[in-house]
Amino acid sequence: MSQVAKEITFSDNILIVSKTDLRGNITYANRHFMRISNFPEVALLGKPHSIIRHADMPRGVYYAMWKTLKAKQEFFGFVKNLTADGDYYWVFANVTPDVVDGKVEGFFSVRRKAPQAAVKHIERVYENMRQLESRASKDTAASTSWQWMSDTIQEQHGMSYDEFILGLYEQHL
Repeated sequence: MSQVAKEITFSDNILIVSKTDLRGNITYANRHFMRISNFPEVALLGKPHSIIRHADMPRGVYYAMWKTLKAKQEFFGFVKNLTADGDYYWVFANVTPDVVDGKVEGFFSVRRKAPQAAVKHIERVYENMRQLESRASKDTAASTSWQWMSDTIQEQHGMSYDEFILGLYEQHL
């Protein structure tokens, strides 16, 4: 019988930090990252950051993240991550290009505990995104769900994704 995945929690003052190269392979992971994800350093370094990607995360969120990072801008978002033993943890992520002499060398990610009320809200949004992705072609699924999210936020809240996501985080601190 398989074990039911449980949510791993951590305190508000913990910062999970990692750095990747341009392809998203991990080049640095702090101790909090290793402890919470339950991956040893040797299992993280050189591996794609997607090693912690949870199946509940819509592809559209990562589509938006990479689009934003390629424009040399920082990305904010709520992310459900997978641990080495199949559990999960929610974070509020800030991913920033590491620019040296005007050239992007890689990416920094700093993650904080995601407020539970914000997670409950974003889970409903992500469920809709996953449903859209399941009905779309593989080539358009991520961009379709991202466009739906952006349009819905604009229509329902009259603001951009960044304004909405930062507001959702701050509102539930």
